[in-house]
Amino acid sequence: MKNHDIVEKNIGLMLVLVVVAISFGGLVQIVPQFFLKETTTPIEGLKPLPAIALEGRDVYIREGCHVCHTQMVRPLRAEVERYGHYSVAGESVYEHPFLWGSKRTGPDLARVGGRYSDKWHKAHLYNPRNVVPKSNMPSFPWLFDAVVDEELTPKKMAALRKVGVPYTDEDIAGASEAVKGVTEIDALVAYLQQLGTLPVLQQKR
Repeated sequence: MKNHDIVEKNIGLMLVLVVVAISFGGLVQIVPQFFLKETTTPIEGLKPLPAIALEGRDVYIREGCHVCHTQMVRPLRAEVERYGHYSVAGESVYEHPFLWGSKRTGPDLARVGGRYSDKWHKAHLYNPRNVVPKSNMPSFPWLFDAVVDEELTPKKMAALRKVGVPYTDEDIAGASEAVKGVTEIDALVAYLQQLGTLPVLQQKR
């Protein structure tokens, strides 16, 4: 009881012990995930993003799309019925940073690939109200004029390879040519169109 009183009356010591307890609990939950096969092994058919989609992902992050749209279908019946197969760790092995989340102002986009045409996506991004009258999503007209910086793409791939994304020398060598003259809107649509399109993710449960 005496030791307990010492902790309760010493705010500094109490804060330190709270931080230690929370840190220990967090480590117990997080560290094992790094060694589980299901969280570190790519799902069947998963490949690194091609150059154009990789640039599109960067545009997606830069413009804050991930702030309103999650890419995490939860294993709940209502979500699986609406969006498709729930998200699994193995599909995000090559994601740096991953784009899971809990804030969902707009619909989840984890399985949006192939659901709409390229033309629809472009009309939607140019002015969302043209296709969804009550949408509160902002417009992104500047993406139609901006061109991807082809010199940066191979550098991005090389950096990602250092953290485990299996880009080949050929991928990196051909990256600049692959995105030469590509507009940011085309890159972004290419990224959106491949989300959740692997056959294993097309199942519904």
